[in-house]
Amino acid sequence: MIVYPTPALLTNLYWITLIAVIVSSASGVLKAGFKQFDLFGVIIIAIATGLGGGSLRDMLLDRDVFWIRDQGFFIASLVSAIVIFITARFTAISPRFFLVADAAGLATFGIAGTLVSLMVGAPWLVASFMGVMTGTMGGIFRDVLSNEPPVVFQSPLYATVSWGGSLLFITLLYLNIEITIAAGIAGTCIFVTRLLAIKFNISLPRFRFKS
Repeated sequence: MIVYPTPALLTNLYWITLIAVIVSSASGVLKAGFKQFDLFGVIIIAIATGLGGGSLRDMLLDRDVFWIRDQGFFIASLVSAIVIFITARFTAISPRFFLVADAAGLATFGIAGTLVSLMVGAPWLVASFMGVMTGTMGGIFRDVLSNEPPVVFQSPLYATVSWGGSLLFITLLYLNIEITIAAGIAGTCIFVTRLLAIKFNISLPRFRFKS
């Protein structure tokens, strides 16, 4: 299926992506903070987290990278990093806030990535996986740069939740649900399900060799 861009749709996509960049960059800052990186290190981690997944998506879809086309996204990532960096020096921030910001980034980027892919004519299954990649690759870059195993490979339901939400979003569009409502429902499902998976430690079976 192809979703044809309209001015209203492009506006909604812009704001969804902007929110995704801000919250994902914030999660990157908090992860870097646990490692006690300096300001430059924090900024690099934040930018990699906030812009990495969408950059890879755009390169694979052969479209202009979103933050190069509009540097407002780069500025938003930079500002988010600096604000969280300064705030953390004066206010106690619970480590749990990292998980909330990360879940929010997963949800918003997952929907944005799926929508962008549908708009350029990607098949529905490919579009759903592009949503997963957009939502998770920034976190993978963040964790690798922080010298930690990526959360996506060992955490309670993460990429699985993103993929399920992307498929739900596409299904709602097939059912002719208005796109903003469909995005809100699917994004909320990703966010809530991820937090519930963390709370109750719900995860996929791990690979084990038979002893």
